[in-house]
Amino acid sequence: MTAPDETLDVALRSWVDDAQAPGADFPIQNLPFGVFRHDYEERPRVGIAIGTHVLDCLAAVRAGMFDALSPPVRDALQSWSLNALMALGRDDARAVRRVASRLLRDDTDDGRSAHAMRDVLLVRMDRVGMLVPAEIGDYTDFYASVFHATNVGALFRPDQPLLPNYKYVPIGYHGRASSVVASGAPVRRPHGQRRPDPNAPPVFGPSAGLDYELEVAVWVCGESTIGETVPIARAADRMFGLSLLNDWSARDVQSWEYQPLGPFLAKNFLTTVSPWVVTIDALAPFRAPAFERPAGDPAPLPYLNDAADQAHGGFDITLEVWLSSTAMREQGMAPVRLSSGNLRTMYWTFAQMLAHHASGGCNLRPGDLLGSGTVSGPEKSSRGCLLELTTRGAEPLTLPTGETRAFLADGDEVILKGWCARDGAARIGFGDCRGIVRAAQ
Repeated sequence: MTAPDETLDVALRSWVDDAQAPGADFPIQNLPFGVFRHDYEERPRVGIAIGTHVLDCLAAVRAGMFDALSPPVRDALQSWSLNALMALGRDDARAVRRVASRLLRDDTDDGRSAHAMRDVLLVRMDRVGMLVPAEIGDYTDFYASVFHATNVGALFRPDQPLLPNYKYVPIGYHGRASSVVASGAPVRRPHGQRRPDPNAPPVFGPSAGLDYELEVAVWVCGESTIGETVPIARAADRMFGLSLLNDWSARDVQSWEYQPLGPFLAKNFLTTVSPWVVTIDALAPFRAPAFERPAGDPAPLPYLNDAADQAHGGFDITLEVWLSSTAMREQGMAPVRLSSGNLRTMYWTFAQMLAHHASGGCNLRPGDLLGSGTVSGPEKSSRGCLLELTTRGAEPLTLPTGETRAFLADGDEVILKGWCARDGAARIGFGDCRGIVRAAQ
């Protein structure tokens, strides 16, 4: 029987006082990994979030705080990105969390020693810049919400919203790793070819249908060689942790270019990720059964069907989209919530996505990024993009200022939020994933 993970004990308290604040995203039970940089220093550093502070792993290693870990792990904590730690795998990341938990607790000798060095080990989040957590070699975006696929399909194919393959194969496309940015980076409205008048030739210019997509991403750890598969029973071992992801989309460009090969310029211009990677271990209390397929739906094919994954391959994560227009900010108005959903509603699990991705022999490398696709639920209030919420612009939203939105306007800030909460476990969050739309060049 697996021993309880002491880092998840709801009774733990940190000497970092704001880690206990009501609604805090980063209590001591979370301890997500990220990469930050001081304003005065070019060199990025690995950090661990605690309250509104960052535990500087480079400083902690130099101070001897991680001496209990092996030399390769200590070297990884002194790296410029999370790739080295991701290459080592989940067991070593788990060991880091255990040591960090003892360092940050208020009832351990290690914690008392670390507290005495607070000024060396901790830095406030508002005094550093957060970066993309890993150097991403490859980025793949899936289409794993049956509700999103059905809603979008109905807009273009009312008689057949879902194509025949959807319930058999996790659908995805290869995105652009070079344009993945960290939360807070500006979102430049893209140019593209579109056809607003179906009776006229296409035109080239700024997108008039800019949209967001509420997603969750999984970061890959470990490495496989070309030709090697990842059996679904072992897929969870290749999942380092989760972040929020916004797959910005130019819908008018997408509708013109996507046939016959799928998304291209409509999605390659920018993808935003939240800077903190919440580990799979920290999410253990919030695992959930895989989506229960309706009667009559096919069972997953054997290579995608694993009893353990069906029993707890889902994640109970509440996800929200908030929007703030320029006029709202000028009038001192708070952002308005556009939707709220949950990752439990995804038709395919992350393990299924990962196993399918590697099933043809595609090698997966540490730092690879897999997006869930838009997370939408069965209710209109849980739809994860404007394409769905506004029925392709036919039913615009009204903001508190009286402004309307069919799609995003310049100056709009989109903020994604996510958190987990249940009785008997500490609430943990992901931090914000945000970006402000800027006018096209």
